[in-house]
Amino acid sequence: MNYFRLALLLPLFSLASPARAATPPAQIDLSQFQQATQIDNVVVPVPAEIFLVLDKIGTPNWKGEMRDVELKIGKRHQIALLLGTVIADGFVAVEATDREKVKDIGRDVLKLAGAIGVRNSVLGRSNSIIEKADKGDWLNVKRELDGALQDVRNAMSELSDEQLAHLVSLGGWLRGTEVLTSVLNKSYSKDGSDLLHQPQLLAYFNGQIKAMPPELRETSLIDQIRRRLLEISPLIEDDEISKQSVAKVHTITSDLVKSILQKDS
Repeated sequence: MNYFRLALLLPLFSLASPARAATPPAQIDLSQFQQATQIDNVVVPVPAEIFLVLDKIGTPNWKGEMRDVELKIGKRHQIALLLGTVIADGFVAVEATDREKVKDIGRDVLKLAGAIGVRNSVLGRSNSIIEKADKGDWLNVKRELDGALQDVRNAMSELSDEQLAHLVSLGGWLRGTEVLTSVLNKSYSKDGSDLLHQPQLLAYFNGQIKAMPPELRETSLIDQIRRRLLEISPLIEDDEISKQSVAKVHTITSDLVKSILQKDS
C-alpha cells in the first residue's frame, strides 16, 4: 500500500501521538481519506490511520496486542510477507509507547529488507526509527514507519519485483487486520467493525495474487493465503459487519500470520 496500507481514518484527523481523545466520533465516514493513496482506483489508506480511529472510539490495550517474533528467513515471498507484518507490528508498538520494542522492530525491518536485497533503501529510515523511538517522538516514528514501507515498495519496483512489493503490502494488511479484529473481539462496536468494510481492497489483493506467475502463485503459502482471502471476502461485504464475522476474520488472519512466520513456507 503504498498498498498495505492498513486502515482507515476520518478526514478530520491528522497523525497524532498516542494520546487518547476524550469524545469518540458519532460516525466513521469511510468514504473520504486524509492520507490514502490510490492503486488502480482502489483507495489504500496508511497504516497509522487505523490505530488513530480506534483510539477515537475507545482505549484499546495496545500492549496486549504486541507479540514476540522470532524471525525465520525463508524464501523471498515469505520474507516480503513477513516484512509487512513486522512493519505493522511497529505501529502497534508505537501505540503501546514501547520504546525498546519499536527499536527492535526498526532493526528487524533492516534485517528483512537486507534479506530481499533492498537494505540500502531503508537504512536511513531504520536508524531514524530507533533514534526517534529512543526520544519518545512517536509522531515521527509513525511517519518513518510509513516511509519505510513506501521506500521498500519503490526499491522493489525499481528492481522489477513488483510482485514482492504487493506481498509486503498484503502481509501488513493481514497483520493489521488481525490486530483490528482482536481489539474488536474484546470490545465490539459498529464503528470499529466499519473499518473492516474493505471489499475493493481485498479484491485488489486477490487480483494481484491471480496475476502472479504459477511458480509463485502455487507455492503452499501463497496458495493458502489465496484460499483464505476468498473466505474473508463475504464476511466484509456487508455494510454492517457482525461480531461473529469479526471473530471469523480474526481466526483466518491469525492463522495466516502464523503461517507467514514459518521458514519453510
